[in-house]
Amino acid sequence: MSFSHKFPASSLREYDIRGIVGETLNEADAFAIGRVFGSIVAEAGGKKVVAGRDGRLSSPSLAKALIEGLIASGMEVVDVGQGPTPMLYYASFTEPADGAVMVTGSHNPANYNGFKMMLKNKPFFGAQIQDLGARAAKGQVIPEAKGSVSGKDISDAYITRLLKDWDGTRELKIVWDNGNGAAGDVLRKLAAKLPGKHKLLFAEVDGAFPNHHPDPTVPKNLEALVEAVKKEGADVGVAFDGDADRIGLVDNEGHILFGDQFLVLMARDVLKAHPGGTIIADVKASQVLFDEVAKAGGKPLMWKTGHSLIKSKMAETKAPLAGEMSGHIFYNDKWYGFDDALYAAVRVLGVIARMNETVGEFRASLPQVLNTPELRFDCPDERKFAVVAEVAERLKESGAKVSDTDGVRVNTEDGWWLLRASNTQAVLVARAEASSGAGLMRLKSALAAQLSASGLAPDFSAPSAGH
Repeated sequence: MSFSHKFPASSLREYDIRGIVGETLNEADAFAIGRVFGSIVAEAGGKKVVAGRDGRLSSPSLAKALIEGLIASGMEVVDVGQGPTPMLYYASFTEPADGAVMVTGSHNPANYNGFKMMLKNKPFFGAQIQDLGARAAKGQVIPEAKGSVSGKDISDAYITRLLKDWDGTRELKIVWDNGNGAAGDVLRKLAAKLPGKHKLLFAEVDGAFPNHHPDPTVPKNLEALVEAVKKEGADVGVAFDGDADRIGLVDNEGHILFGDQFLVLMARDVLKAHPGGTIIADVKASQVLFDEVAKAGGKPLMWKTGHSLIKSKMAETKAPLAGEMSGHIFYNDKWYGFDDALYAAVRVLGVIARMNETVGEFRASLPQVLNTPELRFDCPDERKFAVVAEVAERLKESGAKVSDTDGVRVNTEDGWWLLRASNTQAVLVARAEASSGAGLMRLKSALAAQLSASGLAPDFSAPSAGH
């Protein structure tokens, strides 16, 4: 039977394949992903692929079609069923498997879904995803073969492994917000076995997300967690995104900790075992993080935003720890180097359970800075990278201190500002950070002037936040 399939261009993203179910993503797409990815695995000498899915309403039918495509490429598929994305990554390492595919819409709205992939335990992204799309259109697959599928529940083994690295010395009172995401069943079992007192919010897996959207980087989504932490007198609150590869934290006073803040806690701890180790964070992270890593004896490394890019850099540098503002946390210390919010929770709770101060006192002890939230400006896909290049050229000509690791990050006496093109949307993304309100205004003015010089009219009506 001949095969060819054309994906909508919008669904082939930098880090995954993603779309609106019934519009830009359907079961035929899922089958095609299995058929082509299975062929790629086979051509690399592989045979076994692990597959899993999140709790979205569309995930069972998409996973079924995906597996049919993998089987048609001769793959031996191990179906680990519903659960968090990092549990599927864990299965890839422990089976071990030659490839892994997770059906997940991550933190996107309920009508979205998508696919995250690994090939030989490395991220499958960027040019590889574009190549998969091109191969599908050309029908470039291996001859149809008959593979197999077997179901395997690895959740207990995964939970046992998570618990192995618990190293707290006192019991904590913890509130967990699952946001009706895919971690629910695993989280229930994990909390039951972790020391301390645990209260779970929205633990039921529900792909309609009836309580709040599962994205812990948005303060509105953490309102229920903040309220519960205060009401329970908890030591800390922990939140996950829809597929539990990103984590959010709330301190005992109900203040939200951002990714670059709790990464300081994690870095200080990891550097005790790895003195002089490299700690990676993305270009959106606060200067406070990079300074605190250096103070703790580590080598701070600023890298490109994107979980696949960070994972790849981590493998290259053998860094024991990495993180992003978005809450992706990657442990290479005792773990496998992939982003896992459940594992990050176990590790950071262990740190908190060994501290003499509260999480609120830790947050207050960090240098206080003001920063904008993530600012997003609409910009056509065909123009966005050119705008960043124009800005970089003008800044360099003016003698400014510029890092072009990912877009442009400009350091001044007031602080820094960042402008980069989104890899996944037709927008430019910006941030600015300063030690004073006046300094932040000057940084925003400098950013606005650069955008205006490239023909854009920026709107800076979004409020600034202390951090």
